[in-house]
Amino acid sequence: MRPTETVLGIIQDRGRRRLPLEDVYRQLFNPALYWTAYGKISSNKGALTPGVTPETADGMSEEKILVIIDAVRFERYQWSPARRIYIEKKNSTKKRPLGMPTWSDKLLQEVIRMVLAAYYEPQFSEHSHGFRPDHSCSTAFEEIYHGWHGIAWFIEGDIASYFDTIDHTVMMEILRMNIHDNRFLRLIENMLKAGYLEDWKFNKTLSGTPQGGVVSPILANIYLDLLDQYVEQYLIPAYNCGTARRRNRQHAKLANALWKARRQKEDVSVIRKMAKQAKLLPTLDPYDPNFRRLKYVRYADDFLIGVIGPQAEAEKIKQQIREFLRDTLKLELSEEKTLLTHSSTAEARFLGYAISINRDNSLRGVGGNRTLSGTVNLRIPKGRVAEACKPYMQHGKPIHRQERTHDTVFSIISIFQAEYRGLVEYYRKTINLRDFTKLKWVMEQSLTKTIATKMKISVAKVYQRYATTIETPNGPRKVLREVIQREDRAPLVATWGGVSLKRVIRGKLDDDPPRIWNDVRNEHVDRMLAKTCELCGSIGTIYGHHVRALRDLQKPGRRPKAEWEILMISRQRKKLAVCHHCHYHVIHGKQGNSSTVKRS
Repeated sequence: MRPTETVLGIIQDRGRRRLPLEDVYRQLFNPALYWTAYGKISSNKGALTPGVTPETADGMSEEKILVIIDAVRFERYQWSPARRIYIEKKNSTKKRPLGMPTWSDKLLQEVIRMVLAAYYEPQFSEHSHGFRPDHSCSTAFEEIYHGWHGIAWFIEGDIASYFDTIDHTVMMEILRMNIHDNRFLRLIENMLKAGYLEDWKFNKTLSGTPQGGVVSPILANIYLDLLDQYVEQYLIPAYNCGTARRRNRQHAKLANALWKARRQKEDVSVIRKMAKQAKLLPTLDPYDPNFRRLKYVRYADDFLIGVIGPQAEAEKIKQQIREFLRDTLKLELSEEKTLLTHSSTAEARFLGYAISINRDNSLRGVGGNRTLSGTVNLRIPKGRVAEACKPYMQHGKPIHRQERTHDTVFSIISIFQAEYRGLVEYYRKTINLRDFTKLKWVMEQSLTKTIATKMKISVAKVYQRYATTIETPNGPRKVLREVIQREDRAPLVATWGGVSLKRVIRGKLDDDPPRIWNDVRNEHVDRMLAKTCELCGSIGTIYGHHVRALRDLQKPGRRPKAEWEILMISRQRKKLAVCHHCHYHVIHGKQGNSSTVKRS
């Protein structure tokens, strides 16, 4: 049995050399891939959410992997229809459909995803940033910030109902270009056509990828890689022209006059006036008809195009992309969200950022140099801070969060800090990051009122009890802190505050090849493969027991806590490796009658 790193390394090498992928189906018989897949997805929020059957990650075992492999080996594996639910769509009254596959389907999908990612990742465009290792929203913004100077027009692109409208025929044709294994392709095609259950009625899936399935993002990227190739290989070479902008004649004329005035030692006030006028003019002609550039970046089904050129040219590019998507990929651009935006008089919206271009020649950079004109502005959109404050306010004032008063003080502080830090870190590259000062004040008022309500004390006493000062890279900061001491282990610490609002723009993208897998094995998988029950110490077949959250176990109750609950809380783990006997008692809510409990 080859280890996962070896199998995926060979596949990745073929992808890097752009060789066809052959005889890949037999790799699905390797249990190591399934254990790696289990380690990756067992911590996902949906791991304990059932599909059309009660099966979840709870009760995972080697036996289940061997059953899946046996069915795959003889091409008897049957994909189950996904259970469809609808979730709220942000900033819309519409709802987004979400599929819930069964656990076995999720596991096999993750194995397929790892194989496809290992092969296709080295071939994907560096302008594609969605659902990829070493790529993210952050890398997309870095690419825009560092390489989009002087853009005149933005084309904001959004594909209408992308995941639901992917054409299965086109999808399989794209896969057949590089994958020469009919059994593997047939398995993927059957997965796409597995259907879904809505209100317990079966519906066929005539298009789209299994939304909610772990394999959907990589399939979506493979599908839209054709768009990336079209832009890079056709549009960019067709529209890019000129090596540099020509000199601005007005600036050149004034610069020559200034040089002569200084040489002839004319009046100082005249020279200063001429120098001031020269600094207000661009040195290069921003309207040079012989200089054109097209920039492109994509994140999943959202893409942004930057054009240095006239509006008519930008309109033509937008129409060409629309026609390519319609004729080649059978997709349609969203009329509402696909916009043409002037870069300096308006702001383009991309992945929650407001993006524009500086056009003020009076702005000065470090040392007084005129370096800011034409640079990219990344901003928090108007209304985003007010929107973030809403959950913590009522009638214009901060209020406590009643639903969180049931949690521990440690959990309350941790959750508030995570929510605040998440927003700050996402918008870390914006020039108006300090607008979040208001959000911090609102959230801190809500946090202290929530703790005060829980503890039945005043807000002033909350500060007396939990306020402290800590050292940060930016100096000492006042924070709220809760510490839970543990025997023979480092204490658990929850902190509110201390998050810097300093803007950070990192360097350019690294050219190192992305890693497709983790070299470090999952610790829970290692414990399961040890085949030793962590409750009774018996040796044999081991099952993985999962809980959604440790705070559910820590809530006070009428009955005494079971051995497995005490063990999970003491170890701060949401997973246990147990034998069949202990797992039966755990899932049926019984106290294990084993006398030996391992605490190590």
